[in-house]
Amino acid sequence: MSLFRSSLESIPSATPTEVGVQRTSANLHEAIMDSVSSVRDSLPEQYRAHFETLRQEIIDFTKAHGISRESLGKPDLLREATSKLSTSDLERLALLLERFEYLLKNGEPKEEKLPEYFQEAERLYNLREQYTSQVSFLEQSGILKEGAILGIDGKIYPIPTLEQIAMRLFERRETLETKHDQGFTKLLLVPFGMSLDSLRETLKQFLIKHKEFHSSFDLNDHQPLLAWSEYYGADIGNSPKLVYYPQSFTKKGHGGKTKMEILKEQAKGRWTPAFAGVAGEKGLRTPGWTVHLLQPSNPSNPHSPGFAPIPRQGQGTPQGDLILRHPLEANKTPIEYLSILQKAQEDEDSPYHGETGMTPEDWIMAFMIHLTETGKPLDNWENGGESRSYLTGAFFSFSISILVPGAGWSCDSRQVRLGLGGHRSSLHAMFNGVRSSVVV
Repeated sequence: MSLFRSSLESIPSATPTEVGVQRTSANLHEAIMDSVSSVRDSLPEQYRAHFETLRQEIIDFTKAHGISRESLGKPDLLREATSKLSTSDLERLALLLERFEYLLKNGEPKEEKLPEYFQEAERLYNLREQYTSQVSFLEQSGILKEGAILGIDGKIYPIPTLEQIAMRLFERRETLETKHDQGFTKLLLVPFGMSLDSLRETLKQFLIKHKEFHSSFDLNDHQPLLAWSEYYGADIGNSPKLVYYPQSFTKKGHGGKTKMEILKEQAKGRWTPAFAGVAGEKGLRTPGWTVHLLQPSNPSNPHSPGFAPIPRQGQGTPQGDLILRHPLEANKTPIEYLSILQKAQEDEDSPYHGETGMTPEDWIMAFMIHLTETGKPLDNWENGGESRSYLTGAFFSFSISILVPGAGWSCDSRQVRLGLGGHRSSLHAMFNGVRSSVVV
């Protein structure tokens, strides 16, 4: 028996797109929410992953647009909930539901030509696979709950949808062409809006759980994560200590914002890191999240797992045919790294144009994904080849001095270390460097 019943007769004045949404909605709640295992398992094994991807896309879309779970199973509620959607969003939802219905009715995906923007994202970034993998990780780690996170402001922030990211990549295809050529193809979804304390605790529990499933992983069971005391509560309160996306490491005129300020700007659709080449109203409208592109472990191979290490001085390998990019190698000061990235924003021919330093939130997510995909800790700076990471996408502002956070894995103490004592912005260290990203 079909899981869906046509409701065409009940909405004679509906447009064809609305009909598609309503017709598919009759038993959608059961198909997506209540009987996932039985419905999925009734499909041929080779199509079950496709089922999960479609299901997740629908859930993500509805959460991103404030459509309640209850309305999925009630045509009248769904029609009311979708009445304020733009034509393009309504068409997108109808298409998702249509593809889902076809899969369930016919036991195989519908053969169709993907929209041009989706074809480009798939060709250049293998986007669907990367996105699905990271969403799964976010769910398993407990960060993502019912498709969203809780922000420091108490608001719920749904994860960006696959559709939103694909469209954004297509919109910026010309400006991102050089970065893609330089190897910036690795997706990173960052739950920026959640508290740093919660994210650090997630990292701690992740390390413990990873050890349970990988006995060879050498971990300090007593203290898997050692964080500088100033990290605690650094992004919350009336006077938070952390400033994000600065344009200079100065007490005044730094151009940065607190996390709360960024969340407010994101909600208005105004905030994007202007110095990273994505200024104006056209930023990715995903409040509470940031979406990045980084170099994978082997920048010459876009499908390689994990993230590229920060090379020691003199050990980097240049990338790119359009504009040759020499890696940002270790042994410069945070001020020097920030200056390089800032000057690059004014020069479209710079190999570092459009790049920005990472925040603690970015690094924590990158570390967990890197360890999951490669089985090796990120930024293992005591192994003689890799480097510790200056997180120049943020800084601690104190009355006495400005300190730049740092992060890395200590193989000697077998733990993650986050910014122990901080790093003065003018400090040189032969094993400290910076990893930059491209904000989508």
